[in-house]
Amino acid sequence: MTTIHGEVAAGFEPVREAFAANFARHGDIGAAVSVYRDGRPVVDLWGGVSDVDTGRPWARDTLQLVYSATKGATATAAHLLVQRGTLDLDAPVAEYWPEFAANGKMDLPVRWLLAHQGGLVALDRPVPLSEALAWEPMVAALAAQRPVWAPGTAHGYHGRTWGWLVGEVIRRVSGRTPGRFFAEEIAAPLGLDFFIGLPSSERKRVSRMEYKQPEVDLTAAPPESIPDELRDLVAAWGDPNSLSNRAFAVTDPAEIDFNSPEVQAAELPASNGIGTARGLARMYAALIGEVDGVRLFSPGTLALATAEQVSGVDQVMLVPSRFSSGYMLPTETNAMAGPKSFGHTGRGGSLGFADPEHGIAFGYVMNHIIGGPDDVRAASLVEALHKSLA
Repeated sequence: MTTIHGEVAAGFEPVREAFAANFARHGDIGAAVSVYRDGRPVVDLWGGVSDVDTGRPWARDTLQLVYSATKGATATAAHLLVQRGTLDLDAPVAEYWPEFAANGKMDLPVRWLLAHQGGLVALDRPVPLSEALAWEPMVAALAAQRPVWAPGTAHGYHGRTWGWLVGEVIRRVSGRTPGRFFAEEIAAPLGLDFFIGLPSSERKRVSRMEYKQPEVDLTAAPPESIPDELRDLVAAWGDPNSLSNRAFAVTDPAEIDFNSPEVQAAELPASNGIGTARGLARMYAALIGEVDGVRLFSPGTLALATAEQVSGVDQVMLVPSRFSSGYMLPTETNAMAGPKSFGHTGRGGSLGFADPEHGIAFGYVMNHIIGGPDDVRAASLVEALHKSLA
């Protein structure tokens, strides 16, 4: 039985029970969960193993790569610039990044980049991974790229490219890389243990990810055996030329080893944020209220940042999705804490969000990358949080 470390406030015991059950029944190897309510921590738990090969235990300060939950941190940086009046969501991207005007993108507004409406999910020619990690070659390729749909007419998850697109706007406006801007303007004032571009001094604290392979390859199954609601999605994943695949093949090679020191040290503002569950929850808590004297968003900025921009069937994921300008919004499959919630998931199960209606901020990180409909870990913790609030 996995020993659970940390504390929960009275009334939040169901979250501890669900967290323990994730180890006992749902596949967690090493993980942490944190909840803030009205700016104060009410859940701070961790347990398990941070490196299966060495048996290193998960500690209070263990860091975890959170994949696309990083997008919530990057969106926060962008909206902080909006709040300061130096970035206009409705201004053309090319106003800040002139090279971006190529191939008919001269009028594409910043808002569409944040809301996955720009049609820049894929590249005609993938960029060598070493060059993508160096930043400039990738943003040059995206500036020159023609959109795969007319911008603003549809939305589709920019799983990889979103970070370079939004990150370059942050860099052009602030004069700092997105990772540095986040470190100086968000992490430092709040004391967050969260990085976009890991300093070498922190490498020893990072948990090593383990990946669960799907038990059944649906793309090889007979079409008649696949449920109707999944057939388009399965067909897309089996087609190397589909947007569903091309969106995650913008580097050469397409597969990125996110356990590698080189990848973790680079700035990939869509996908390689590394931090604690506490850091995620604390950031979201400071978006909806004050945390130890620090509040990141004014009420007006919060309303602007969380207003729905798009909803409906996603052109890349081929399932319904909803986005504000940068944050995921609740859907049937990711309800978060309620209809006013906003945040972002990450590949394999990580999740960070806030619910201003209940004053709640939540962070969950783990090193066993499962994903798919069989992964109930984050959902079980959120369900337990609902019980606690009730």
